[in-house]
Amino acid sequence: MKIHWKILLFMAAGALLGGVFQAFLDAPAWIGVTVEDTETGVRIKSLDSRSPAAKADVAGSAKLKPGEQIAAIIRNRGKPGQEEAIPVRTAGDLDDVLSRSQVGDLIWIEVAGKDRPVSVNIAMQPGCQRDRWLEPFRFVADIFLALLKMLIVPVVLTSIITGVSGVGSGRDFGRLGGKTFGYYVSTSFLAIFTGLILVNVIRPGTGAELGLTPSDKFEQVAEQGIFDVFRRMVPENVFSAFSANGQMLQVIFFALLFGFFITRAPEPHRTRMREFFQSAFEVMMKMAVFILSLIPYGVLALLVKVVGETGFGMFRALAVYVVTVALGLIVHSCVVLPLLLRFVGGISPWQWFKAMGPALMTAFSTSSSSMTLPVSMEAVEKRGKVSNKTTSFVLPLGATINMDGTALYECVGVIFLAQFYATVGDFQLTVGNQVFVVVMALMASIGAAGIPSAGLVMMLTILTGLGLPVEGAALLLAVDRPLDMMRTMVNVWSDSCGAAIIARTEGEGQVAGIPAPG
Repeated sequence: MKIHWKILLFMAAGALLGGVFQAFLDAPAWIGVTVEDTETGVRIKSLDSRSPAAKADVAGSAKLKPGEQIAAIIRNRGKPGQEEAIPVRTAGDLDDVLSRSQVGDLIWIEVAGKDRPVSVNIAMQPGCQRDRWLEPFRFVADIFLALLKMLIVPVVLTSIITGVSGVGSGRDFGRLGGKTFGYYVSTSFLAIFTGLILVNVIRPGTGAELGLTPSDKFEQVAEQGIFDVFRRMVPENVFSAFSANGQMLQVIFFALLFGFFITRAPEPHRTRMREFFQSAFEVMMKMAVFILSLIPYGVLALLVKVVGETGFGMFRALAVYVVTVALGLIVHSCVVLPLLLRFVGGISPWQWFKAMGPALMTAFSTSSSSMTLPVSMEAVEKRGKVSNKTTSFVLPLGATINMDGTALYECVGVIFLAQFYATVGDFQLTVGNQVFVVVMALMASIGAAGIPSAGLVMMLTILTGLGLPVEGAALLLAVDRPLDMMRTMVNVWSDSCGAAIIARTEGEGQVAGIPAPG
């Protein structure tokens, strides 16, 4: 069975099993807070160390503490017409709120003496019937997430160094190399900018119900400015950057520099270093393919866990997210790239699309730029009439470093999750944060391997760099397969458009059978 059908089957099975658990297994709503009535109001008597209310905030202390007084509880905060502020005058008022809530709901607790309310996810009573049944699925989901995190640094480091060092030196960094890099960076930026506009206009993450635990980590980077983003790029100690997934911008910056200076090193060192990282990259690709082949089981466990705890509400929010990504991919592939073909290359977009038909269908069905590369090269050279010199330089490089669809998907996905965390955590998504996402999406798209779902690994690098939990990216796996197929097709379409445009600027006169103007 092909992997994408297997993922869809396991996704349906996970959602169904999670729904059965929610419908038939008992799970009392619980926040782990024991309260008592006093003359001045309702005081927190004790906290269960496993409870959401006892989890550490950004300062490292518990969100709530024994002795604090609860003044009110807010439900549906930030949702116009639905927001409900409930005064808590007796312990019975808190019990009433919990009886009207479900596991996964988010409430805000106003505490006397605190400037802002504390956000708390309602959990299920530990040891209850549903909790016991869900524990094996939580275990599998946690292991799968750990495996994905394990890939981040080595995949990014080896793929970027291999891609940059493989370009060569001297004449390869001349006119043709400059045009190719210029095109790839420009189209990736245009794709990211398109996604950035759409995600800020549609705002799919604002008020979304994803069943994820609120994060206070966002506060650590909420005030960073534009210059702070670039200041953080340069590592003071590169080995420290390697040891923390949250320093991926520094890892990417170092990898770009290292790959470039491999091309400047004398022989035999240049060849030795390039071959070493190429070998390391191939090993990492084998490992990544194995781990990504486990996606169906990770999706199954994750959906059983999320649906079993919080129900099907998350799919409404994810549907808006899918529409946002799909719309961005359509705009970039059907508007931006055709305009470049027409006005920069003087080529009919429709004629070029017909020539690239086999490559685009292969990309859509395999979700792999690397697997599509032989078909792309044949289509560009035989059907598109581009010279072997241009084809053999532009397309392999594009399959490594040009990922327009992936860059757009990463930008939209990260900001979607950031909008969610900003809403539930009452933080602002600043311009500096969004600049950081743009820069990271551009650089991470360079390091994305041309294998199915590799964009997910790169999204983890941006989330950790922004200080957000990676669990949100794992949740997006539930709808990732159709988006992966679409964005791979956009990646290949952009590569082919680049080959056509660069061939035309190199003076090749019969691209797609259309004579050069003049």
